[in-house]
Amino acid sequence: MTNRRLCYAFNKPYAVLSQFSPDGSDKTTLAEFGFPRDVYPIGRLDYDSEGLLLLSNDGSLNKLLLDPLHAHARTYLVQVDNIPTQDALTQLRRGVIIEGRKTLPAKAELLTDEPNLPPRPVPIRFRKNIPTSWIELTISEGKNRQVRKMTAAVGHPTLRLVRIAIGKLSLFGLGLAPGEMKLLSPEEIDTALAKH
Repeated sequence: MTNRRLCYAFNKPYAVLSQFSPDGSDKTTLAEFGFPRDVYPIGRLDYDSEGLLLLSNDGSLNKLLLDPLHAHARTYLVQVDNIPTQDALTQLRRGVIIEGRKTLPAKAELLTDEPNLPPRPVPIRFRKNIPTSWIELTISEGKNRQVRKMTAAVGHPTLRLVRIAIGKLSLFGLGLAPGEMKLLSPEEIDTALAKH
C-alpha cells in the first residue's frame, strides 16, 4: 500500500533554517514546527528570507517545481535600498549577470504602496538619508540567493525578502501567519504546479 501524497504550505518566518537537522549552531530549524515525519522541503528559503515554503513526502514534486526545464514561477516581495529606476527594472526583466551567467527573464514591478506584511522580528536597518522601496519580482529559476544577487547587481541591495507565491498558489490566499502551516488539498497542489 502506498502512502498518500502529502504537501504542506508553510509561512517560513525570518531566522529559520529550511531544514530539519541543525547545522551545528543554535539556529531554529523546521523540526520545531510540528511537521509529520517523512516530509521534506521542496527547494528552500534562506535563513534570512521569509514566506511560502512547500514541504512534501512526494519527491516528484521537487522535479516539477524546481527543474529549470519547467520554468516554474516563484514570486517575491523585495524591499530594497533606494528607489529603482525604470532602467534598473528593465535590467531585472531582461536578466542580469550574476557569477558569470545571465539570469532568465523575470517580471519586475515597483510597488507604489508598502505591502501589508507582518513586521519582521528583527527590523531592517534604517538609514535616514536613504529611502527604501518594494519590488514584486517573479523568477523561474532558483539559484542560491538569486533574488538578492539580482537586486545587488542593479545597485539595490535587498533588505527584506518574502516569497508570496509558488506557481499560482498565493501565501495571501492561504492566510498563513508566520510559523503556520496548512495541509494542501489536491486542488491547491495543482494551483502550486500551475504556470503563470
